[in-house]
Amino acid sequence: MCNKRLNLSSQFFWFAFSGVAGFIVDSSVLYLLKGSMGLYAGRLVSFLAAAFATWLFNRTITFREQNSGHSKAKEFGIYLALMTIGGTINIAVYAFLVDSYSITASHPVIGVAAGSLAGMTVNLLTSRFILFRFQK
Repeated sequence: MCNKRLNLSSQFFWFAFSGVAGFIVDSSVLYLLKGSMGLYAGRLVSFLAAAFATWLFNRTITFREQNSGHSKAKEFGIYLALMTIGGTINIAVYAFLVDSYSITASHPVIGVAAGSLAGMTVNLLTSRFILFRFQK
């Protein structure tokens, strides 16, 4: 029981670390694309880039003692599908803040941060208990 609790604590730490890295990727790509694609299309692309980056990190670090039992391509597809649950929450919070507060429209990183925090718990739970559920 103690090892499982320690493992979950370690996974939470690394998942949060991965989230910070994903946030940096997400924000950077958004800021690169917002002028040419706008705040919404740019955010969709930035979210996909962040999902790929966090999948790479999580499969090699966060869940290194677990596996999905799938090929890498299928695993990423499942990961992306699961992340859309948290991503839907993430994007909804972002859109609400951009539409409701001019400061967020001027500084979309605020919306990215709030959305990222809102979706993180759902993403951790789906990753741990649905995708990376098998012990190595």
